[in-house]
Amino acid sequence: MDGFSDLKLFALVARHRNLAAAARELGVTPPAVSKRLAQLERRLGVRLMNRTTRRLSLTPEGELYLSSGSRLLGELLELEHLVTRSRGEPTGLLRVNASFGFGRARIAPAVSDFVARYPAMKILLHLTDRPISLQEEGFDLGIRFGEVPDARINARLLLKNRRFVCASPDYVARHGKPCAPQDLTRHACVVLRENESAYGTWHFSRGKRTEMVKVDGALSSNDGSIVLHWALKGRGIAVRSQWEIEEHFDRGELVPLLTDWELPNANVHAIYLERNQLSVKLRTFVDHLGGYLSKPSGTK
Repeated sequence: MDGFSDLKLFALVARHRNLAAAARELGVTPPAVSKRLAQLERRLGVRLMNRTTRRLSLTPEGELYLSSGSRLLGELLELEHLVTRSRGEPTGLLRVNASFGFGRARIAPAVSDFVARYPAMKILLHLTDRPISLQEEGFDLGIRFGEVPDARINARLLLKNRRFVCASPDYVARHGKPCAPQDLTRHACVVLRENESAYGTWHFSRGKRTEMVKVDGALSSNDGSIVLHWALKGRGIAVRSQWEIEEHFDRGELVPLLTDWELPNANVHAIYLERNQLSVKLRTFVDHLGGYLSKPSGTK
């Protein structure tokens, strides 16, 4: 079993090509990982990795060890799936990626509820400001907004979610409501700078008609919570997701604008790499997320 432990460590380091990144995922120090790799190479009698100050690369022997070893690890994982599936109780570690705002507000509470219900589970929740590659970064599950970018990716709809143009009643009282998308060019807009999308460009559709508007204003941020805060303070018009603002609509703190126009789809999906039959732990977690997110906020 030490051989399997060494193989899992080597596969992790090979995926990151960086000792520090692998050490962070394992919760140990980089010297500890380096020592384990050196012990593995001494045991096998070959060099598996070439080390430089910035990056690691695999030797031919390392490539062979990784390719054959990955197959063995996959077979072992499948065996574990078969065993745990038979008892129906999820166990093990899941690595989950989500965005900062939605991750903090909705996914973190759902994860807490999940591990309370299934104490044999461990969840590593990693929040980022933009989507990352599940395969390259070693994650089991990602939470994504909008259309699924690749039809080959497994995805499950977790939450229907619209985007709205909105502003505070105070802003509307002082500046009036835009009647058409192009009217936004005469308003102060609070703009979110995120991902690689064109900064300050809002896309609208109504039936077959589409309009693209370049908006501007004194305030912009890469954090959606800040954009929402400024909109609530009457600093301008913003675009926010339904999950974040529906309670502010209910309390009259924000009003929807241009409601006969639609913005791009912002539905929330869980995406994952596993094919065919999902492992018990992943299937149970995705089911839990779908149920948790569908409940009204006050009932969670």
